[in-house]
This record gives sequence, C-alpha cells and structure tokens, in this order.
Amino acid sequence: MGESCLQSVVVTIRPAGADRAADREALLTAVASATGVDVAAVRAGRVCAHCGSTAHGRPWATVDGREVGVSMSRTIALTALAVAPDAVGVDVERVSRVAAASLDAFTPAELDRAVGDVGVLAACWAAKEAVLKRDGRGLRVDPRAVDVDVDRGRATLDGRVQPVVLARPGPDIVVAVAAGGLPVTWGA
Repeated sequence: MGESCLQSVVVTIRPAGADRAADREALLTAVASATGVDVAAVRAGRVCAHCGSTAHGRPWATVDGREVGVSMSRTIALTALAVAPDAVGVDVERVSRVAAASLDAFTPAELDRAVGDVGVLAACWAAKEAVLKRDGRGLRVDPRAVDVDVDRGRATLDGRVQPVVLARPGPDIVVAVAAGGLPVTWGA
C-alpha cells in the first residue's frame, strides 16, 4: 500500500446504518476522520476478489489516491470500522449471538481454554473473523484453521502467530482487531 499518515489502527464503533449506502458513508467518514482529511479526498467501495463484483466483497479506500487499509463488521445494531496504514481486519460480535450458535467453529484447544465461558468463545470467534479478513480469504477458510488464545492476544493461521487486540466495550459486545501488531486507538 502507499504511504499513509496513519501510525495506528483507528477503530470506530457506531450504530448500524440502514443499508449499504449508509455503511459506505460511515466508511468514508471514518477514513476522513482517521487520516485528518476532508471526506471529499476519500474514495471507498467494495470489490469481490473472486467475481469482481462491486456489490459485495472486501472494502477498500484511498485518500488522495493513496490506499489505506480498511475493514468493516456488522452485528445487531452495531457497525465497527477500522482504518489502518496497511491490511487490517475487524470484527464486532454480540456475545449473546455466539452463545446461541453451534460450537463447531472452535478448535479443541479453544474450547479447553474457554472452559465454557461464552465471552471467551465470542472473543475467539471475533478474532477468527478479524484474522481471516486481514488475510483476505475471509470465511472461505474453515474458522477452525485459526486457533485463538484470548489470554495471550494472539491467533495462529497457517503456522503463523498473529497478534490480535480484543476489547469488550459493553457487556454483550466483543471487538477484535488484526493488524500485525499495530497499536489500536478507539475513535469517536
């Protein structure tokens, strides 16, 4: 990616937009705020690496023609947006949604470390999604291919250990950021 004025990952959590157009506007605003430019200098969209569609796929953004790393995630009533100098993955999840889901997405080691704590499992799930988004393959990869150690703040994918920042901004909310160890700041 091109040079960026960003020195950290800026994550914003906001109420979910009504539709994709609202998500795009939120992404434009988040990039402008994180990079300190007018929103008119930001271009953003989505593109699917597999079919080329711009109706879905990975988000992208540029500031004055320079690429910045971006990632988005939605859960019930919330959207998380991450802006970074390079590739980034973010995921926001409701702990209650993970509690209601099947447990077949977790490795035996994750289940052992969680000792039945659904908050830990929700953090594992969010970290898996964040790592796979940063990787670019997303959920085309079996989530069990990512082993997350919440206590150590790391995930292993394809034999490579990656740092993951985990946060619990509310009792039913978990956020994970995968950005290669860059510091994470929380935007407004």
